[in-house]
Amino acid sequence: MAAKLQQLQSKACEASKFVAKHGTSYYKQLMEQNKQYIQEPPTVEKCDQLAKQLLYTRLASIPGRYESFWKELDYVKNLWKNRQDLKVEHAGIAALFGLECFAWYCAGEIVGRGFTFTGYYV
Repeated sequence: MAAKLQQLQSKACEASKFVAKHGTSYYKQLMEQNKQYIQEPPTVEKCDQLAKQLLYTRLASIPGRYESFWKELDYVKNLWKNRQDLKVEHAGIAALFGLECFAWYCAGEIVGRGFTFTGYYV
């Protein structure tokens, strides 16, 4: 156990030295590559303004998303009405999509419970 702890400490020390040596140049390169996204002046007030713009822009997009949702739902209803014309390939794709959604739901539940399968911390 002590050997593993010492190995972990040495790896952390190596990582720290690497970041100290190369971190500044990486930061400068990253800022230079993405300077078109930087707002001037970089102040708290500007960050607050951008946060409000993002919030209200997202809220303004709700009607378009709502409309798209109902179009998709109408498409699914139309498919259900004409299900006798549905091919096996389309049904298989729909079944796989449903299975994938269920799997992501289950994975989210497991992550939300702290990676336990029973829901209790052991």
